[in-house]
Amino acid sequence: MVKAIYGKKVGSTQIYDESGNVLCVTAIEAKPCKIVQIKNTASDGYDALKVGFGAAKEKKLSKPKKGEFIKAKVEPTKYLKEIRLESSDNEYKVGDNIDLGIFSIGDTVKITGISKGKGFSGVIKRYNFHRGPMTHGSRSIRRIGSAGMCSTPKKIIKGKKMPGRMGGERVTTPGTKVIDVLLEQNLILIKGSVPGARGSIVYIRKA
Repeated sequence: MVKAIYGKKVGSTQIYDESGNVLCVTAIEAKPCKIVQIKNTASDGYDALKVGFGAAKEKKLSKPKKGEFIKAKVEPTKYLKEIRLESSDNEYKVGDNIDLGIFSIGDTVKITGISKGKGFSGVIKRYNFHRGPMTHGSRSIRRIGSAGMCSTPKKIIKGKKMPGRMGGERVTTPGTKVIDVLLEQNLILIKGSVPGARGSIVYIRKA
């Protein structure tokens, strides 16, 4: 059985456990994902399930996307994503749904999403550099300091930590626990934080 699903981050909240302790959790809305295509090693080079989720306006879909849904004979969806499989042996077929029933309370899962974009940032914010002195006419309070050598190799070495674009990257949070699964509301509660802004798409899979 596939132990992975796509969902939309709703936000963070607090709940109480059986002992009365406060737990910080992130709620993720994961409506059933409908299988649109089954990929295999023979034809595609790898094994995967292409799934669709989210309500879509048909007029906003491109012709190639419409063709995929027509071929699979399923209702159009807003998003199309893939769930990798370890082998081609699976009990699923086109048109089947994958819902939150695959998870249970206490499961350890990995969550992948696109982190919040912070824009162009300096090295103090981006890499936690220490600032320079703020007295005696210092001109290097928040600057990066020395960036390279004079004579050898006469260039800045690749990978040097410098100001630049921060955030907006693919991030995976490993080893988080499932606190609760609310099938009727299509919600799953994950302990702790989850990468991404509210409303962003996240990928949940069994660790």
